[in-house]
Amino acid sequence: MTDMDNKDIQSQDSNLEINSQAEEATADFSIEKSGQAGGLQDSVQPVESAVKSDTESGSDKEQIVLADKQTEEEKKKALKKAQAMIGAKMLGKGLLEKLKESVISVAPIAAIILILCLTPIVDIAPREIWTFVVSAIFLILGISLFNLGADLAMTPMGEHIGSGLTKSRKLSLLLIVCFIMGVLITVAEPDLSVLAEQVSALLPSSMILVIVVGIGVGLFLVFAIFKVVFKKNLTTLLMFFYMVLFSVAAIMIDSGKGDLFPLAFDSGGVTTGPITVPFIMALGVGVASTVGGRKSQENSFGLIALCSIGPMLAVFILSLFMTGKLEYAIPPYAFAENIGAELAHTLGSSAKDVAIALALIVGFFLVLQIIVLKLPKRRLIQIGIGIIYTFVGLLIFFTSVEMGFMTIGFKLGQALATFNKPLLIVISFVIGFVVVLAEPAVHVLNKQVEQITNGAVKKRSMLIALAIGVGISIGLSALRVVLDFSLLYFIIPGYILSLGLSLFVPKLYTAIAFDSGGVASGPLTASFILPMILGACSVLNASKALSLAFGVVAMVAMTPLIAIQLLGFTAITSAKVKARRNIRRIVDAHDEQIIEFM
Repeated sequence: MTDMDNKDIQSQDSNLEINSQAEEATADFSIEKSGQAGGLQDSVQPVESAVKSDTESGSDKEQIVLADKQTEEEKKKALKKAQAMIGAKMLGKGLLEKLKESVISVAPIAAIILILCLTPIVDIAPREIWTFVVSAIFLILGISLFNLGADLAMTPMGEHIGSGLTKSRKLSLLLIVCFIMGVLITVAEPDLSVLAEQVSALLPSSMILVIVVGIGVGLFLVFAIFKVVFKKNLTTLLMFFYMVLFSVAAIMIDSGKGDLFPLAFDSGGVTTGPITVPFIMALGVGVASTVGGRKSQENSFGLIALCSIGPMLAVFILSLFMTGKLEYAIPPYAFAENIGAELAHTLGSSAKDVAIALALIVGFFLVLQIIVLKLPKRRLIQIGIGIIYTFVGLLIFFTSVEMGFMTIGFKLGQALATFNKPLLIVISFVIGFVVVLAEPAVHVLNKQVEQITNGAVKKRSMLIALAIGVGISIGLSALRVVLDFSLLYFIIPGYILSLGLSLFVPKLYTAIAFDSGGVASGPLTASFILPMILGACSVLNASKALSLAFGVVAMVAMTPLIAIQLLGFTAITSAKVKARRNIRRIVDAHDEQIIEFM
């Protein structure tokens, strides 16, 4: 590049710099001029725009906050609505499932009774048949609602009380609460009221029997909680208490009160009814899960087994102080002429009994909720809904049983005893086999057993074992009425066999068996089977109704002990046989191998 070229470039750069300076000066002059011409206007406009922008931004923020609040409220409302819809759908689905189970449970016993009523064996009017059919339909609805209510309310209440009081680490408080709850739920148990009314002629007041039995249940519930907390062996406790029980029974029989022996054993069965069972079972689960341990599942069972001993021992002791001649008249069983008036009366009395029963439990639960438990509002709402389902279900159940099943059972027993005695025994076995399927508490027990054992004890296996056991017990009760012999010939060998089996089968099967004995003897046993045996007794031996007819509940409570423990014994034996076969196959396979030494 030459010197001339460099000078040209420098001159161009200087011209560009001069031009730029000129443009900047012109721009500054124009700005000054515009400011002088309209100074106030130009100075006010920026202030107004700033204020305006601040005002607009503030209102926008308020609108955004309000919109966010409305959006959150709408979301909460939508969430609550969605939860309510989901809850309603789940309740509807659960009720539908319970209805299916109830139909399967009630249909067999209803079908057998209808078939017998349509034969020449039983003389019954069409109006009475229709009353029974309607009662059976409502019985299905009642069982369904009760089972749903037990899942929503009774079981959670028991679990929360058990776990909450155990976590408080106050053993004295736990035991006092359990004693009070044991007394309250027993006094409120409708099954016990039915039995007490049927033997009210033996005592100055039927409430004496109810209160004595309630105290017995409360004391033995305390023993049961001791067993769970300190993880004591159930078999040892059962052997000890049954030895005490039979010792007191021997004293009672020696004092000339032997006719009350069947009644005492019946009282042990009826106390573990539809209200008691879900609560006590769940209470045991709650305490055992909180205490923990390697065998917490097995430890949760056995409460019902021990609670069944308390009433029997209490009635034996009560009988020692009774004076006067023991007389019992079979109550009259007949369909009412005015069905509407009878229905209104039955609904009223049943509503009163169930309301008192639930009010005692719920009231005590609320006291514990305020003092100890402090459960969230959502859980309390669920329990409240469950209580309503339980109340309506039990009301329908007891009304249906009293309106349609008690009288039909009595007439059926009379007709079969008149027609053919062997047929009475056979039909009693068949009815016993299917009647246990319609007991509400049986389904609660079976479901909890299957859940707690993680499917090791199947619901179907439990039902079959219970059905066989109850069928045999009612068949033997009919045989006892026909041949006229003492209940002791069944009870003593039966309990010796039951306690003997407990030494050889897994402890879990023993606990389940003794719990199921109390559960199987529910409302239908007291309200249908007992009237049926009383009907047969009124034909064959009416003067010994107290000693012959009573005891059927005791038989129903005893035979499942043997049946379910035999189920456990069979399971152990088959498992050992399979293990030996597998070992033999492995050994035989190794023996067949040929080893060549080089």
